[in-house]
Amino acid sequence: MLICDEYITPATLSDAFAAMERHRGRYRVVAGCTDTLPWAREGRAGDVEIPVLIDVSKIPELNERRADGAHVRLGAATPVQRFLDDAVLGRTMPAMPRCAVWFADDQIRAHATVGGNIVNASPAADLIPCLIAHDAAVELATANGRRSLALREFTLGPGKTALQEGELVTAIVCDALPGYGGSFEKVGHRRSLVISTVCLAVLVKLDAAGRVFEDVRLAIAGVCPAPRRLTEIEQALRGVRLSSAKLEEVADMPLDVVQSRTRQEYRRDVVRGFLMRGLINAAKRAGADPTALPQDFETTYA
Repeated sequence: MLICDEYITPATLSDAFAAMERHRGRYRVVAGCTDTLPWAREGRAGDVEIPVLIDVSKIPELNERRADGAHVRLGAATPVQRFLDDAVLGRTMPAMPRCAVWFADDQIRAHATVGGNIVNASPAADLIPCLIAHDAAVELATANGRRSLALREFTLGPGKTALQEGELVTAIVCDALPGYGGSFEKVGHRRSLVISTVCLAVLVKLDAAGRVFEDVRLAIAGVCPAPRRLTEIEQALRGVRLSSAKLEEVADMPLDVVQSRTRQEYRRDVVRGFLMRGLINAAKRAGADPTALPQDFETTYA
């Protein structure tokens, strides 16, 4: 059970920092609360009493979305549902809508936030691999200033981040990737509201003829302490022709990324299948030449 004595909803960042200072050592910052409530209710943390909850979800700056030709800036309180409703985000972050579809259900998507998913730092977090594939940086603010940190450096391990006392995650800034094809593959222990056993974000850019990989970005989660890029496979694909033989070759590359303590062979098989399906789907969405891959090959991994 979660017990809270005071629930504060600051209207500005200044108000939030003032509340944090006023209640130093007695508060917890929340936004959608989609992780906080189950954490207490299901007994994972036991009965929890937090004197003060500071809800930052109504602060306008934390709900902004800005996109130019090179970057997207997302306020930390951006709800996951927005990746399905905002056409600009769908165009500039091509894997995110597919990730959002897999993310819990309609009600949770409407409340769960980008910043909350990052700060929670679950090894199975769905949004983090997509954002890492976009070379995302986390903007951190205090009452006295701001700093920026690469997301791959911010997420240190299960439940651990580089967030310091008195800091808030205010925004995520990442590469805008219009023209890329995106895919998101995920598997878990059940069909609905699934928590990832393995998830993979794929972003692909092809040449004008749809035959050569100009760029490939891959990031994986659920199999290692923190989500990470698959840089060796990315490098093996850049500048080469799209073909079934090449996809088979990279999917068979040895991966030391699977570090889970259980079901390692299962997870390695899943990763191989996800690489094949994710790359095929992302390439097709990036405008691949329809004759580049044999039809039976696509069907096998559909």
